[in-house]
Amino acid sequence: MTNLDPITITAIMFCSMIVLMVIGAPLAWALMISGMGSAYLMFGPGGLQFLLSSAFSTMDNFLLVALPLFIFMGLVLERSGITDDLFEMIHKLMGRLPGGLGVGTVLICALIAAMAGVSGAATVSLGIIALPAMLKRGYDKKLATGTIMAGGALGFLIPPSVVMIVYAFLARESVGKLFAAGLMPGLMLAGIYMAYILIRCRLNPALGPAAPVEEQFTAKEKFMSLRHLISPGILVTTVLGCIIGGVTSPSEASAVGAAGALLIAAIHGRLSWSLLRYVMLTTTKITGMLLWIAIAAVFFSKIYMGLGADMIVSDLIDAFSLSPYAVIIIMLATFFVLGMFLDDFAILFITIPIYVPIVRDLGFDTTWFAVLFVLSMQSAYLTPPFGYNLFYMRSVAPKSITIVDIYYSAMPYVGLQLFGLALVVAFPSIALWLPGLLF
Repeated sequence: MTNLDPITITAIMFCSMIVLMVIGAPLAWALMISGMGSAYLMFGPGGLQFLLSSAFSTMDNFLLVALPLFIFMGLVLERSGITDDLFEMIHKLMGRLPGGLGVGTVLICALIAAMAGVSGAATVSLGIIALPAMLKRGYDKKLATGTIMAGGALGFLIPPSVVMIVYAFLARESVGKLFAAGLMPGLMLAGIYMAYILIRCRLNPALGPAAPVEEQFTAKEKFMSLRHLISPGILVTTVLGCIIGGVTSPSEASAVGAAGALLIAAIHGRLSWSLLRYVMLTTTKITGMLLWIAIAAVFFSKIYMGLGADMIVSDLIDAFSLSPYAVIIIMLATFFVLGMFLDDFAILFITIPIYVPIVRDLGFDTTWFAVLFVLSMQSAYLTPPFGYNLFYMRSVAPKSITIVDIYYSAMPYVGLQLFGLALVVAFPSIALWLPGLLF
């Protein structure tokens, strides 16, 4: 074994990974190559045995079955027209209120988050459906695009969240407990968005004008539109109730959700071979990508931790006499900076195996830290230059909305997300009250 100090080991591993990613290597290969090189350098040929043990330990976890099934459920619901029905309902219920369509869009995003578990589903589908409708009715383009992108990011926090499932796998946490912890902060953040939209449109109605009189609907039409909530509401309640209530495991609940999504698509007459083909192929691609990254990241972190290089963080804490909360803030700052350049799963796989043991040693609740991580990832998805929701919006927005407009539209919502993050840091009970009640 080569005798290198932790700082040198850290520099070798992370710099080689970053260089590989800069030249265009996929994240999985960047992690794998830098990990294998470091293992060979430190331990010789025997160090590559870590790769075999990492692959086995990663795949030998029944929790991972939930990933493809929740992805499948979300894609079926996205392609089966549920979003169109929900937006029609919101238009009838809230169209006459200044800023009403914006508030309704946030509500729909929260519902899609509870059905899909990923950020991109709500951003893309509402970018196609809600954005033209709001622009047609005179909504400010920055308010409209920012609302959709921020609402779409709720998919990280409101259960069932794919990011939380992967976090639970890496940190050996209870998925049900994490889902319960994310629910209240997710609803809080949605409420903050809605209050912001209503206040801005109250101060300046031109930003989100009410629908014209000819688009006014009767009480009966409004009541009848609520039927669109029935099927997704039953599905979400069933899946989350099974997990949080302990009726089934997350993997079993994901199977219930996938079957329920197919049933909803069939009831609405939208189940077809083309839909199934698209959903199955896309699910396979996304799942394959995540599993390769998982194997490579577990291998990378095992090499890093096995060399004792994780002690560098503890040494820095001791050297600078940092308080526990200062350490948490520094960790959150690294999430924010990394989020400008990497996606959520890359940050998750690289940092969580290193950070969670430190958080535990500092005496903090790791469930609370999971919520802080997910909130940070919401900000990362809206932060230039490479926030993913910015590019999802660019892919569906009309040419009259430039990438600069999209960047500017995200900034107020990044501020709101950081405000929500600060509230959860200052008042951990926002995240921990419901898990404490249920578990």
